[in-house]
Amino acid sequence: MPRQLHLSAAIDSPDHLDAAHYAGLALLAERAGLDFVTLDDSFAPEPRRPDALATLARIAPLTSRIGLVPTVTTTHTEPFHTSISLNTLDWVSAGRAGWLVGVSGTEAETRAFGRRPVAPEDELWAEAADAAEVAARLWDSWEDDAEIRDTATGRFVDRDKLHYIDFEGRHFSVRGPSITPRPPQGRPVVVVPVAAADLAPDASPGGRARVATAIRYADVVVLDAPDRAARLTAATELRLRSGEQLRILARLDAALPDRAAEQRLLAELSATGTGVDGFHLVPTEPARDLAALAERTAPALRAAGLLRAGHSGRTLRDHLGLSRPASRYAAPAASATTDSPADSPTTASPTTDSPALAEVTR
Repeated sequence: MPRQLHLSAAIDSPDHLDAAHYAGLALLAERAGLDFVTLDDSFAPEPRRPDALATLARIAPLTSRIGLVPTVTTTHTEPFHTSISLNTLDWVSAGRAGWLVGVSGTEAETRAFGRRPVAPEDELWAEAADAAEVAARLWDSWEDDAEIRDTATGRFVDRDKLHYIDFEGRHFSVRGPSITPRPPQGRPVVVVPVAAADLAPDASPGGRARVATAIRYADVVVLDAPDRAARLTAATELRLRSGEQLRILARLDAALPDRAAEQRLLAELSATGTGVDGFHLVPTEPARDLAALAERTAPALRAAGLLRAGHSGRTLRDHLGLSRPASRYAAPAASATTDSPADSPTTASPTTDSPALAEVTR
């Protein structure tokens, strides 16, 4: 039996600001049985677009299975706020959140903030790696059973299960802990875009930095490759440098104006020996193309045994076959002084009524 594909789709619709529009697209993707949808975002003034994270949080209650993965840039933002926002999306979607990591390197985006000059791409991705590390530590900073919510004693949280992260990096320092409980998935799924050229021996410093971020922090890589041969070479290299848990989805244009185009896409999706776990589809006209996918392409893939009959489990990690990570602070080493605020004589401990506010400095 052939291995079943993981499929996702972009629902980017420039100049559409109505949440109902994006809800309709997400529901089409859900009906098709896709793992997740992505929604792009940036600080550039054109084209007009809604805030991706806020939009997907708005449509989360209108969907039930599809994963929701907004682009959230790590440039001109604070990792503490990013981690809290994605944690909230995971809670309101009951464990279906992801994070498509982005950076902002244009003059227009930099001028919108006015706090710093445009940085080289490799520096932006080094900062993104630090942001991903901080987010992961903050998501882990509450152990799964840290909440007590004991009204009889007035205790909200077990302070021994709430941890300072004490991150010190080149771009910022974050003490933590988080101000929200651990996400339902443990950690939302982290997605990093990578181009095949980023893995070449003559890759740019920015490309190499992006690959380094993906290998260390990504659960999913969206791979942009010009053809099947490049796709196979890049996917093989990524697997050699990462491990079995990484899911690699090849970016694939999915314009479906007629049945001939649908047949061509079906043939591409059915091709074997490409080295990837599935495909990230990029429609030209999302409403038209996702409807065709749900009505004809997905059923054909199921008939060929290439697409599951329904979503497995409820969370995005379930869909992708990814394990739920344990909190690093719940491990036996969590009793060390640097991990446990309750045991540290040099820092104030959170009260039993509420967690301590995090401290963030740049």
